[in-house]
Order: sequence, then C-alpha cells, then structure tokens
Amino acid sequence: MVVDAAAAIIASLTVLAAAGPSTALEHPRPELSASIVQAAAPHALGPLASLPEAATTLASAPASAPASSSAAPAVAAIPDLSRLTSTRGTQLLRGLGALPAAETARVLAANPQLVERTLARPPAPRQVDRWWSNLDAATQLSLVSAAPRLVGNLDGVPYVMRDMANRSHLRTVVNALELADPMSLGASERLQQREQLQMLYSVLDALGPATANPPRQLISLDVEGQGKAAIVVGDLATADYVSYIVPGMFISVQQSMVEWVDTAARLHDEQVTWLTLLDSAAGASSASSATGAPTATDASSATDASTPTVATVAWIGYQTPHLLNVGSLDLAYEGRDAIASAVLGLQTLRGDNAPYLSLLAHSYGSTAAMLALTETSATVDALAMIGSPGAPGASVATLNVRGDVFVGEAAWDPIPNSSFFGLDPGSSDFGARAMNVAGGIDVITNRVLEGSTGHNAYFSPGTESMRNLALIAIDRGELVTDGTSTDALRTLDYALTY
Repeated sequence: MVVDAAAAIIASLTVLAAAGPSTALEHPRPELSASIVQAAAPHALGPLASLPEAATTLASAPASAPASSSAAPAVAAIPDLSRLTSTRGTQLLRGLGALPAAETARVLAANPQLVERTLARPPAPRQVDRWWSNLDAATQLSLVSAAPRLVGNLDGVPYVMRDMANRSHLRTVVNALELADPMSLGASERLQQREQLQMLYSVLDALGPATANPPRQLISLDVEGQGKAAIVVGDLATADYVSYIVPGMFISVQQSMVEWVDTAARLHDEQVTWLTLLDSAAGASSASSATGAPTATDASSATDASTPTVATVAWIGYQTPHLLNVGSLDLAYEGRDAIASAVLGLQTLRGDNAPYLSLLAHSYGSTAAMLALTETSATVDALAMIGSPGAPGASVATLNVRGDVFVGEAAWDPIPNSSFFGLDPGSSDFGARAMNVAGGIDVITNRVLEGSTGHNAYFSPGTESMRNLALIAIDRGELVTDGTSTDALRTLDYALTY
C-alpha cells in the first residue's frame, strides 16, 4: 500500500514541486560596527570574495563591547585541547572562542567530528546568541575565518556573519574541487566530485551577482551529499515581513536551488507590489479625507515614508524525500527540527522587533512544517499549505500559529485527497481557511490570474496561488480569495476599511 501511494506521488511530483511570543534577549548583543557590516554584506564580499581580505580591512575597526559587563574576556584563558575535543554544545563553543584563530582552525581540521557533532545536535539559538554576544568583534571575525562551516550554520549567529562564513566556506570548497587532479581519483570519486561541484555551482548561480537588488544572503550551507542551503532575498535582520518557502519531494540543492530562489524573488516582488499599492491607496485616502482630492505627490510621499520591507527565504534545510523513502516520516522529522531551529533563531535575533513570520509549505514540506508547529516550541504568525499529503494533528487548534492557517488544493492534484500522513488539512473538519488557486480576475488590480493545475504549479508566475501566498505573508488574509461569491467584495475600498 505504501508503494502504491508512493507511486501516486512520484507520478504527480517533479523537481518543481517556528517562533514563540516575542521576548527581549537576556543578554543584548553588541551592535556590529558599521565597518563590519559593510565588509560582511553580500555586495562587499560577493559570492567568492576572500574572507582574509575582509578581515584585513577590519583590522583597525574598534571591537564591540561585550554584551554583559560581567562576561569574562573572550581569550582570558586557553582551554586544555585534550579536554576540548571531548566537549560538545555551548561548552565546545566557549572553548573555541577562547582559542587563537590559527589554533581553532588546526583543532577543527584535526577533529572534523567536532563540527559534525555540534551541527547534528546544535545548542538552542538563545544559547548560541548568548555565546556569540559575549565575544568581541575581533574574536567573532576570527571564528568566521577559522570555523566558517560551524559559524555559518548556527541559528542564533547574526545573519550577516553567517552569510560571510558560508560564502567563505563555499569559495574554499569550490576552489579545492576545481584544483583537484582528476587522475588521482577513482571513477566513483570523480563522479562524486562532479556532482558536488554542480551542486555548489547551483548555489553560486542562485546567489547571483554581488550587486543583486534586493541583496541575497547565504544563511546556511551543507556541501556534503545531497546538500542543504538557504538563501534570503532581502534582509532578515530588518524586514517587517518574513516568509520561508518550505519544499517537498524531489527539491534538491543541485537541481532546484536556482529555481527555488527565483520563486522566493517572485514572491518578494509580489509582496512589495501589494504593500506599495495598499500603502499608496491608504496615503491617498488619508490625504483626500484631510484636504480634499489627493495628489500624486501625497500618495508617493506616504508610500516612500511608510512602506514596510520584506524578506523571503528560499529554504532547502532538510533532505527532501524521493520515491524510495517518501512513505516514511523520517525526513519530515528532520525537517521539523530544522524548521523549528530556523524560526527560533530568527525570533532570538530579532528580539522585541520580531517580524510578521509566515511558513509557506508545499507537499511533504507542509507535513514537516505542521510537525514543527505541533511538536516543538516554534510558533509563527501564519501558515499556508499547498498540495499537502496530510496533517499529523486533528485540527488547526493543534498548531502553534498565532493567526490564520490557509490551505490550497489544485485541480488534478491527487496528493491532498490521499491523506497519506493524516487528515487532509483542506477538509472542513480540520478548520483551515480555503485559499483559491483556480484562477480568475483580481478585483483590485484587474489582472487575469492563472490557475494552478496538478501538484507542481502552485508557485508559477501570475497565478492566483502566488497572489494569495503573497497576501498571506504580509498579513492581509482578508484579501485572500477562497473561490466563493465573497471574492467579488474583496475590493480596494474593502482593503482600506478592513
């Protein structure tokens, strides 16, 4: 029966197919100096820029003050290396932070299992943030240089530093693979080398040029095996609205990273377009009420001054399933833990300035997202699920979602009705809001919206699905169409008075 269900899924799938209440940090982080932020930014480093060069640029930058006056200096004592290699978690992080950079690099090169062990069961983001905040700026940069793979994948480390570390690690691995002598490798090793290079080239292509606007950040990177990566379009550190797109079956870094980032970029643009339109209309309405007929200058000034910002994350943070393992929830549990860590990391770093956070999850990824929102402490503001194979809980009441839960199901998509992993979240018993994906005319913009058909067209450009996902992500759920006669009432006047 599992094989039959898997066959149904493979037939319809192609490669296209969590944060608690906002609280202040116990140990506020020292602000990064302007020179550090500038040197660490994607436009300064670029995909293959040299981290040592950035470190040289920052040599004269003043170090940030420790976050806590009672914190011990980062390099007060050199730890016992023999004991350090047997530690884990925050104890290991503190030990590495107390080492000179060259020694840190040597220890990790000689003991690669330390990074493997730490990333397999990482400390909680709040613990990571507390450790990182108590390091001065020079020590932080030395760790980025000496331990880029570790720093780049720890939720709780500021995203600008993770981007710097991951780009450095990406450059190092690509250079090593390109310089390796193929004749010194066996046939299987050469094939593995080519596959790994193609995967990393996909990450480079997805990052785009250093001048990309909006900027892109590489906030996680695993270069081994099938690989994992997450690329942000926008700025996670400041965005008012943040959305993660969570993939389902057959989405891999090598085959899908470029298209997944393109999807995030389209979603970003759609959100910005709606925010600009709604803010402009609100500004014009306000000016009209106060002084009579509005002018173009009135609307433009209101928009420029008040339009919020967005960031979308093309997230491939777990190994997605294929035909032989899609019948199991094992990878969904991996996705659960990774999603929860990412959400909690964002909440930790943003503190009291938390953004409106949405998970937009497709197929198997929706099951992983629901596991994260039922079995961990992660919470989000909105959840949208498209083409879901089933919910682990009985209703939306089991999900840690502060706002609404939306479900979209396309015609000729066999997956939602399979209820393979539990109750169909689109059923009336589950209690989620319907999100129409069939297409039609947008009553606000008069655009013709394409319909989504089958399992893999939910993210296609110009679809009603993409329109609704964008509105969900900017907290305008009242404008999300549900395919009923009520949609005709979701006009711009309605939007301004809701």
